Amino acid sequence: MGAAAAFQHQQSAHCESGAVAGLLRGHGFPLSEAMVFGLGSALAFAYLGIIKINEMPLISYRMPPRFILRRLRKLLHLPLKIETFATPAAGERRLDELVARGTLVGVQSSVFFLPYIPVNMRFHFNAHNLLVYGREGDDYLISDPVFEAPTRSNAPDLTKARFARGVLAPKGLLYYLDGPIAPADIKRLIPGALKKECRVMLQPLVPFIGVRGIRMLGRKVHKVLRTAPLPFAQRFVGHVVRMQEEIGTGGGGFRFLYGAFLQEAGTLLGNANLQALALQMVGIGDLWRDFAYDAARMSKGRLPLDGASLSSQLNNLAEKEAALFRAVRAEL
Repeated sequence: MGAAAAFQHQQSAHCESGAVAGLLRGHGFPLSEAMVFGLGSALAFAYLGIIKINEMPLISYRMPPRFILRRLRKLLHLPLKIETFATPAAGERRLDELVARGTLVGVQSSVFFLPYIPVNMRFHFNAHNLLVYGREGDDYLISDPVFEAPTRSNAPDLTKARFARGVLAPKGLLYYLDGPIAPADIKRLIPGALKKECRVMLQPLVPFIGVRGIRMLGRKVHKVLRTAPLPFAQRFVGHVVRMQEEIGTGGGGFRFLYGAFLQEAGTLLGNANLQALALQMVGIGDLWRDFAYDAARMSKGRLPLDGASLSSQLNNLAEKEAALFRAVRAEL
């Protein structure tokens, strides 16, 4: 029996970590989504003004797409195959071949063209991850990690989503495990993953990455809301909220997920301080959600635009994240 035949869907917090956890689970290697996210050192922050999403700067709360996938492949020595394709026909043909063999297949796609996503929730984001575990007639059977139950898509729509153009174009990317997974000492891998995370968030050189990037966003929000015309300022603040809370898991959600990893890591390592820091991380996630709530109300005109207030919240978040990761580093 192939991995796909025995696959059981589980809803996840985030698409890539959920898809990787599902892929491992389908091959008899159960890791929690939080452990996948944490071992992948996937938490981050970046304010990338030179990369545009709908003519607005890219703001990211995690490492780039496929980072978790490649990081877990290296850490766990996974027999993971990753393939892209020159044409939609070749990509669809390869997916069909794998599914016919009973292979559980991960797919990168656009959100906008997936037919099972409600129309009012679709947007142009090309790095969504899902699992294909079968086919019935013209429909692929899909485990989308952020959905409560399994779903399906007809072949033309899924192919269109897999070959969407634009930023982070997936080029039909699919991935699958091509062999058994070797045993791994997860406990031994945790300290290295924590160190890598601390280096990213506390790096002192690049002004738009880690806690320095959060401060940069604070300065940018303050400047735009002080100097830009009202329609642009509202649109900019709305974009900040959209990047935080609608693209993937969002700023707060990623912090909750990493807090769950710290809790699990503290339990495995017998480290009560890491467990306490997990609670602090959850509190930081709550503050990110508070920021998004205030910013969303300003973007819709329900509160006056107040760049100083939003900037102050972001600077406070930067300080709290810096203190937390310095505390994590002290435990290693």
